[in-house]
Amino acid sequence: MTIKVGDRIPSAKLMQATAEGPREVTTEELFGGKTVVLFGVPGAFTPTCSAKHLPGFVAQAGALKAKGVDAIACMAVNDVFVMGAWGKDQGVGESVMMLADGSGAFTKALGLELDLTARGLGIRAQRFALVAKDGVVTHLAVEAPGAFEVSSAEAVLAAL
Repeated sequence: MTIKVGDRIPSAKLMQATAEGPREVTTEELFGGKTVVLFGVPGAFTPTCSAKHLPGFVAQAGALKAKGVDAIACMAVNDVFVMGAWGKDQGVGESVMMLADGSGAFTKALGLELDLTARGLGIRAQRFALVAKDGVVTHLAVEAPGAFEVSSAEAVLAAL
């Protein structure tokens, strides 16, 4: 079942690349007591994700934080090393947390998985963006397959 506005973010563990190596991040740590924008992408280094989705959130990080967002996180069903390399490639710095859901367990718990096995990609995350306040979803936008409209940084800004 897909998560919806008013639902609590499920408990899960994600991974973040740091200078000291991979670090586990729990959803309780990420969302507890904060306003967080989490956006999911089908894959690191993929065309729309690299050209539009992630760069939009990097460019709008200041505007999002000015509207009360404490943290911005990008998540994909990729390993932590790929997410770390993609973050470096995209110059995200401290503006966006790059989180790996390597097994897709969190994505499945959200009900936002996308089966791209026929394209050689396996199970991935749908393209989405959500806002959560203290772990409760207040905004959720899930893209139609192949679309990039409702989950952009600008769309999230407009929803805040």
